[in-house]
Amino acid sequence: MALQIEQFMCRSDNFGVLAHDPESGETAIIDAPEERPILAAIERTGWKPTMILTTHHHGDHVEANMALKERFGLTIIGPEAEAAKIPGIDRTVKDNDTFMFGKEEVRVISTPGHTAGHVCYHFPESHVAFTGDTLFALGCGRLFECKPPQMFDSLKKLAALPLSTVVYCGHEYTQANARFALSVDPTNSALKERAAGIDRLRAEDKPTLPTTLMEEMATNPFMRAHDPVIRRNLGMESASDEAVFAEIRKRKDVF
Repeated sequence: MALQIEQFMCRSDNFGVLAHDPESGETAIIDAPEERPILAAIERTGWKPTMILTTHHHGDHVEANMALKERFGLTIIGPEAEAAKIPGIDRTVKDNDTFMFGKEEVRVISTPGHTAGHVCYHFPESHVAFTGDTLFALGCGRLFECKPPQMFDSLKKLAALPLSTVVYCGHEYTQANARFALSVDPTNSALKERAAGIDRLRAEDKPTLPTTLMEEMATNPFMRAHDPVIRRNLGMESASDEAVFAEIRKRKDVF
């Protein structure tokens, strides 16, 4: 049976997510940015959480770990490379590890870049990926602990997932990301149409997520370093894809 998902806002711009398997009753909290809105989502859905799936150690993703663990006795799963920085962690995971969520196998994808130990969680049967602060709608995470080649390789891993994959990420950054994307890819008609739709959603205070990998491959410049139009716009026609990605990330940092 397909995964049921409840998405909601936390803090100023974090997304909170509950993922629920109706057959087994298992419920995962994807990162724990803030206790109060997570508790409200639990009450609203009636889903009792059994685990937290942590993507990385930053405070705006683990702040509510201990409070939720004490309240519900849940299991906290997170990246092995960041275990010492994740409050209350019970089980560590690394690249290509799998574990069961109800009857569905979850695959762990190591995606260093934003942090050195960041992981994403892929639910292949449900066609869903939780990408934390690695892949955003029309963007990617800022490189706090790694260099561009590591993030580039991480995004290539995500690009290899089925295009039908529905993507949930950690922040509502999409409108700002769209403005930047248009600065490096201004003639992309799919991007222009998407940006206009994003503006309409935000004007109505509606979320821009989830997205799909297909949408990102068509419009997200960080997934399109190979694109000849972007390369020409950057004056990097003969550069490597990795160098083009690094230039796009550099420009986004100061946009």
